[in-house]
Amino acid sequence: MSKQSKVNIVPDNMGNVIRVSKNNSEYGHVVLSKEDTAFTQTGWVKKITKSTLLHGTVEDLKEVNIQKKKTLPGNIYITEQFTPFSKDNPDYDLKMAGSTGIICVGTDTDTGEMSLPIYRKSFYDPSGTMVDTLISHTNGQAIREANVSTNMDILNANVENANEVDPNQVDLEDVIEEVTNEVETEEDTTEEVVEEVKEEEVVEEAASFEL
Repeated sequence: MSKQSKVNIVPDNMGNVIRVSKNNSEYGHVVLSKEDTAFTQTGWVKKITKSTLLHGTVEDLKEVNIQKKKTLPGNIYITEQFTPFSKDNPDYDLKMAGSTGIICVGTDTDTGEMSLPIYRKSFYDPSGTMVDTLISHTNGQAIREANVSTNMDILNANVENANEVDPNQVDLEDVIEEVTNEVETEEDTTEEVVEEVKEEEVVEEAASFEL
């Protein structure tokens, strides 16, 4: 990993770098983002945006002058595993196949256990040395069927709203379907961060009781 690798600090709509918790004003978080490239199981290349949250007390975050910075050194990496990242909330961080609503499952090569749900989470690594740890999903057929259903719904809606359908456009839909069957499982982790933002207030509130 290059020593020059950096991640971007993403302010909110008001320009605030430190986003203060609504439930506990002593805590806050910073959104980090980085452009990267993903390689799918079928050999497709896709540009993605990796994002994650950096948590802390507002005092500690201000202590390192993060509110005055636009970038931080390091990298954002993704870890996938078969065990929940949160013991208290096992439904958090499940890897979803695009917008299908299907949970990606895989086989534990150590135990041989099959159809285990995959958990996916992104982290900030200031050293820039950590790499993604990904698990191949095994329910590709169910994902493909869900994508076909979604694409057919879109196509049918387009047909209903048009006097004529260009045959070339139908062929294009077929190509898009084939590509997105696998590509859509490589989720843009920006969506994961949206969910983390919703959860972080619960985490911060719990942390305040532990201190």
